Parts: sequence; structure tokens; C-alpha cells
Amino acid sequence: MTHAMQKGSNIPLEARAVRTVLRWTPGPGIPDVDASALLIGDEGRVRSDEDFVFYNQPRHPSGLVRHLPKKRLAEGLTDTVETDLAALDASVDRVVLAASSDGGAFGLVPDLCVLLYDAAAEDGGEPVARFEVQPETGDETAMICGELYRRGDGWKFRALGQGYESGLIQLATEFGISVDEGEEGGEGSEGGAPAGDGPAAPPPPEVPARPAHEPASELPPVPAVQPDAGPMPAPAADGAPQDPPRPGTGYGYPPPPAVPPQPVAPPAPAYGYPQQPPAQPQPAYGYPQYQPLPDPAFRLPPQGPQFQNR
Repeated sequence: MTHAMQKGSNIPLEARAVRTVLRWTPGPGIPDVDASALLIGDEGRVRSDEDFVFYNQPRHPSGLVRHLPKKRLAEGLTDTVETDLAALDASVDRVVLAASSDGGAFGLVPDLCVLLYDAAAEDGGEPVARFEVQPETGDETAMICGELYRRGDGWKFRALGQGYESGLIQLATEFGISVDEGEEGGEGSEGGAPAGDGPAAPPPPEVPARPAHEPASELPPVPAVQPDAGPMPAPAADGAPQDPPRPGTGYGYPPPPAVPPQPVAPPAPAYGYPQQPPAQPQPAYGYPQYQPLPDPAFRLPPQGPQFQNR
């Protein structure tokens, strides 16, 4: 039989070990929920930081309180803490069952409830108790959903629903946990870990933000693009700069002196013979080559006696 719990009500427990299940309906824009447990001594505080069992420290050193992985069921998403009540040390007076939200307050989490099961029951069985958790303001980011506490030689469960708007840090420090306030976060992060886990990384230096829209009159002028003047001349041996090289000369060498063009004399004719006309180009195929006519005024020069007619 399942007991429908009201806030502040309690029931005795016969089970030696119980499984406390947080269940809610997930969806877009709905915060994630993480279950946790704190082992409280008779002074109302934890005996050490090891008494805080949550996603970053999922198992108590005694092995008697364990945070189990989340499961997605047809009814919703669940996060679970399992506790072996019968074997807990006598110095543990009660076990506080808490929840924290990541990504928003509990006012945005629909159908949040606590289901208490006998851990020894086959296939889970029916829940021993069910408590519909209703935040008081809706701005809470951490909740004490209930607690398991000693009564004589046995244990009882009380439904609470006490909220904290400052998140898991406020809840944990209230019970004596040393928490680095810069490390609170969601599952898988280093959030909410005891301070003994390591110092928080220093924040990065702030960089002044530039205005989103700067007036055009305040913008610096854009320099005009200058043509490439070429490489600078190397300094002379005495340190004085040399004149820049003139176009067409080699780098670092003076240009050669200008030479005026000289007239070209026509070739002298062969001795005793008139100058020959320039060679004509080869005629096109099928046409006779051009032959110049003999000069009618041409006369042979005086010949020696061996060439005269007798």
C-alpha cells in the first residue's frame, strides 16, 4: 500500500534499505533536477564533508548511501538515492533527502514528486510512500524533500518540502558542508563540490567592451594606399644614403653611360663593279624569279693587253 504523504506527515518504515526516487516531467525549457543526501549527526550537522552524497560524490565511504544514475521512464525522468538504514553507524541520526535544480527554479519543474521504495522488493514493487513536492514561492532552486530519521530502534520517513532560493550552496552550508560558492553548477560539472576538492580557477580579466554602434564621425580616418616605391637603397660605407636606383638599372649599381647612335655607312661596292641590288625574296611557288635588266650605260673598265681583241 502506498501512503500519500502531506507536508509535515511521517510514516514508520519496516524496510532495512530504501530507495528514494525523485521524478518529474522533463521538456524544453524545464530545469534539470539532481537528488542528493546528507548524513546528519546528533548535533544537526554532518560529521565531515564526506557525509554529502551527490552527483560529484556519488558514494559515501561506508558504501551505505549511494547516488544512482538517472533514468528516463514513461512517467518521467528520475534521479535516485539508495540508503541501507539497518547498517548505518549509530552516529548518524538522520539522512536528509534533498534536490537541486539546474537551469531555473522549481516553479518551472512540473510533476515533481518523491517516491519511497523498499530496496529489497523485487522489480521495485509499489512505492511505500509518495509525496507531491510543491514549492512555496516557485523561486526555490534547492529543496529538502524529506528525511529518514531514527525513532527508537527503527526508522521513519517525514515529508518536508522546505525550499532555498540560494540553491544547493545555502542548503549544504546550513548543515556544515564546506562549499566553494564559485563551483555550484549542474550535473557533470564541478558544481557544489566541497572546498577540499580543489581551489576554484581565478576569473579571467575583464576586457572593456566596445560600443556596439560607434558614430561615423568618431571613427579614425582610413589612410590612403600609397604606391609601392620599391626597395630602399642600401647606405654607403660612410653612412650616407645613396640615390635611389633609376628604372631599368640593377639594385645598388650605377647605370651605364648613354651611347649616341652612330650612322651606318652603306657597304662599299666590289672593285670595278657596280653595287649589286639587294637580294630579292624568294618568289612564290609557280612564278619566275625577278631578273633586273642590264644597264645600257654599263661599260667595262680598260682592260690589259691580254684581254684586248686582235
